[in-house]
Amino acid sequence: MLLDSVSVRYRVPREQTKSFKHHAIRWLKRELAYESFWALDEVTLEVARGEVFGIIGPNGAGKSTLLKLIARVLRPTAGRVRVFGHVAPLLESAAGFDPELTGRENVYVFSAVLGNRRHDTVARFNSIVEFSGLEQFIDAPLRTYSSGMYARLAFSVATAVAPDILIVDEVLSVGDAEFQRRSGQRIEQFRRDGATIIMVSHNLKEIERLCNRAAWLEHGTLKAAGAAVDVVAAYEEAWAR
Repeated sequence: MLLDSVSVRYRVPREQTKSFKHHAIRWLKRELAYESFWALDEVTLEVARGEVFGIIGPNGAGKSTLLKLIARVLRPTAGRVRVFGHVAPLLESAAGFDPELTGRENVYVFSAVLGNRRHDTVARFNSIVEFSGLEQFIDAPLRTYSSGMYARLAFSVATAVAPDILIVDEVLSVGDAEFQRRSGQRIEQFRRDGATIIMVSHNLKEIERLCNRAAWLEHGTLKAAGAAVDVVAAYEEAWAR
């Protein structure tokens, strides 16, 4: 996986509008003013196949934007993103779900979003639900689920097929201790099987323990990249000043 001088720019309105109607009227009259916000600014990274790679940085650093580029959810404003293989993105616990549908229905919806064929999902459905531990709630609307239940279902669907690249954005932090243990074992198995794992976490000890290398993002720029222990140490030193 290669990110070559990648930049992402968002256009942010300078002032809040009271409603969608008000916004539309001002847009038609060309009265809306925008400011450019660079979520990422010329970031270059290369992640090797089979590597466990961590991304750290404060809130608003551009970490989630970077993961969305890798997951092909977002296109860069400038630069090139090259990703090879099947990607399983766990960008947030509710991503890809419809809260008005049942857990059962959302298994099929989210699986389709990930590019899986329906008959394959049918074949894996029981094992997905069993791993999630949500058999009792699978026919309840997702709006009745807790954030931990969202995370368990999302992880179970996304990892039902071993991915070439697994993207994890803090999603496992909301699961219970038993689920975190089982999901950690599954991730470790993927790692042994040669999958690339890219993870964002504010738990620096976890980054040091699990990752071969890491990158530190701040204000959309790449501050450091290298051995996870060294990058975490540099980050902690900078924030201790």
